[in-house]
Amino acid sequence: MHRSHHRWHSPTLGRDMELLLLGHHGSPVVVFPTSQGRFYEFEDRGMAKVLEHHLEQGWIQLICVDSVDAESWYCSWAHPAGRIWRHVQYEQYVLNEVVPFVRAFNSSDFWMALGCSFGAFHAVNIALRHPGLFRRTIGLSGRYNMRSFMDGYSDDHVYFNTPTDYSQNLNDQHQLDLLRRLDIILAVGRDDPGLSSNEQLSGNLWRHGVGNALRVWDGWSHDWPYWGDMLRKYIGGNA
Repeated sequence: MHRSHHRWHSPTLGRDMELLLLGHHGSPVVVFPTSQGRFYEFEDRGMAKVLEHHLEQGWIQLICVDSVDAESWYCSWAHPAGRIWRHVQYEQYVLNEVVPFVRAFNSSDFWMALGCSFGAFHAVNIALRHPGLFRRTIGLSGRYNMRSFMDGYSDDHVYFNTPTDYSQNLNDQHQLDLLRRLDIILAVGRDDPGLSSNEQLSGNLWRHGVGNALRVWDGWSHDWPYWGDMLRKYIGGNA
């Protein structure tokens, strides 16, 4: 299985960023780590092994990106306006640096976004905001109401990066058309505290005619062994 590590100085973020590329060909899958996680987490936790057959067959190519959560959502000492702006910059890094980097050697147009726990927020949010790029998003044990990170502060950046908020008011027909072709898979445990935000997001999307698969697993189901089982089931779109 092809494996390569890449690092460059991001002009968007003003710091070095790293990523891990796994697989030689196939649909690009941008993998976001859990809260404040690193680019190597997905592999270290055995998830690449779970997807080994898909990788060896050239069906998918994993792009495991780094996070800046400690500088954005989890940066409690910074003003909330600074926290959310850092997240906006992070999204621009993914779109304007990571995506062109991958497109230089992978011509597939079927992009996916994948994440577990806090990474699920990143994966689902970026796909909903940019459905012209992504064709499938898989959020495992995610939470999609981000207001608790903002200490009561609100602005347009907070609103448009809180999926449970903006999904209530989708009205652009072009965006809706793109969202309706997006495979959206939300998997969460019945006892997971994030269940309610999954249900809210799913319901908001359905009310706008945007189909999605909300899959509620027994128990808490918020850990790597469960996510491995979910991945086996959902990576191919068998929701």
